Amino acid sequence: MKLIDWKAVIEGLLFAAGDEGLTLKQMALVLEINESTALDIINELINDYQQAGRGINLVEVAGTYQLTTKKEHAVYLKKLVESPSSSSLSQAALETLAIIAYRQPITRAEVEEIRGVKTERPIQTLMAKALIKEVGRVEGTGRAILYGTTKEFLEYFGLKTLKELPPLPEKVDEEYVQEEADLFFERFQETIEDSN
Repeated sequence: MKLIDWKAVIEGLLFAAGDEGLTLKQMALVLEINESTALDIINELINDYQQAGRGINLVEVAGTYQLTTKKEHAVYLKKLVESPSSSSLSQAALETLAIIAYRQPITRAEVEEIRGVKTERPIQTLMAKALIKEVGRVEGTGRAILYGTTKEFLEYFGLKTLKELPPLPEKVDEEYVQEEADLFFERFQETIEDSN
């Protein structure tokens, strides 16, 4: 029987959890090990990441563990985010942005329900480009993050207020909606290309 590399499993879990991170309890439950064993593994990982030549850290923030980039690399990460090649948005990011613009405030789970696919990466992209931001938390269990558009979103698309967004059709016809969505995204992409 093959031995499990717990450090690799925890690293994968933390990567998948993204900015939300994981608590010690969550990791122990998923791995079906006790919390002290999970903590020992996490401390080994933290030590591994502190070694020279590594580009990421494992840190604890408010009771959750998450992977982060190193502070000394911030200048390069900023260049990546601001580079012209990273200025165009993917179809997934455009769809996610449109949903957030029209339905804000909205949670990631609600966006995923509308799109029918995961939206963690598009949301991270939109946050990095400052087109959306956290605008609060849902009351109740889990306190999911609510997202909304930013002032930069309005500036980017030349809008004074959200009221200037094109109105959504009242009658929902699947074919019509798809045609309108395609047209909207074409215009959206043209606006992005023109602004570069």
